[in-house]
Amino acid sequence: MSTLFSTPAERHVFVVGFFEVLCPWPPKIPISPDYPFDIKDEYHYYLAGRGAGFIALWCVLIVVALFFKEVLL
Repeated sequence: MSTLFSTPAERHVFVVGFFEVLCPWPPKIPISPDYPFDIKDEYHYYLAGRGAGFIALWCVLIVVALFFKEVLL
């Protein structure tokens, strides 16, 4: 467990995956080949970030839906 998120590349790729889900439209500018962190090397962190982003997105949608239900009904 001490090596989990131990490098900046791991943390950065996780955050990229997380926010890709929260921002569902395609990127205006795709990630270039000379990007400082290679997503292919840390793809498992990217997928974990996408999973965490998906869960966060649904939690936010549920909270918003419950809020509007209470306000409108």
